[in-house]
Amino acid sequence: MTDKPQGGKPGDDSAAEEAVIKAAEEAAAAGAGEGSEELATAKRELAERTADLQRLQAEYQNYRKRVERDRLTVREIAVSNILESLIPVLDDIGRAREHGEVTGGFKSVAESLETVVAKLGLQQFGKEGEPFDPTQHEALMHSYSSDVTEDTCVQILQPGYRIGERIIRPAMVAVAEPQPGSQTASAPDADAKSADADKSDGGSDS
Repeated sequence: MTDKPQGGKPGDDSAAEEAVIKAAEEAAAAGAGEGSEELATAKRELAERTADLQRLQAEYQNYRKRVERDRLTVREIAVSNILESLIPVLDDIGRAREHGEVTGGFKSVAESLETVVAKLGLQQFGKEGEPFDPTQHEALMHSYSSDVTEDTCVQILQPGYRIGERIIRPAMVAVAEPQPGSQTASAPDADAKSADADKSDGGSDS
């Protein structure tokens, strides 16, 4: 006589299977919930790291620009100081040229020096006949002239120098102003000429 296996009643195996399936589904659902939370956390951390990286890149670019700007400023100051110290030498060359003493090897050296300082940005200014500008000229002599209609630089005593828009030294000049009364004196002459013209016109009509 065969003994029946001890256990539950017929149908107990299907109940156990259902229990196992249900437990697996619950476990899978729990795992899916945990996975979505982990994914959301990962996305949030990625966004934070991306923002940090972008901020660091912006700070680095600003740092590079600041360093480059400071470097250019230091270079401009150094070049300006050197050029300013060479201005007396250029003045000596100019005076020697006026006396015809810039000849031979000295002429070549002088021209080379002038070319170098010009390449570095030093510009000479100040010409006879140009209007007097107190922002660029310094008047050392003053006179009146009937040949000018405004304050005019009639002589350049010492040229001026600038680098870009910055004046290193103003031009030393002699200034002439219009002769006092020259304009009022010319007015009666103009009136007389106008009266003569009117008379001549009247005579022609008669």
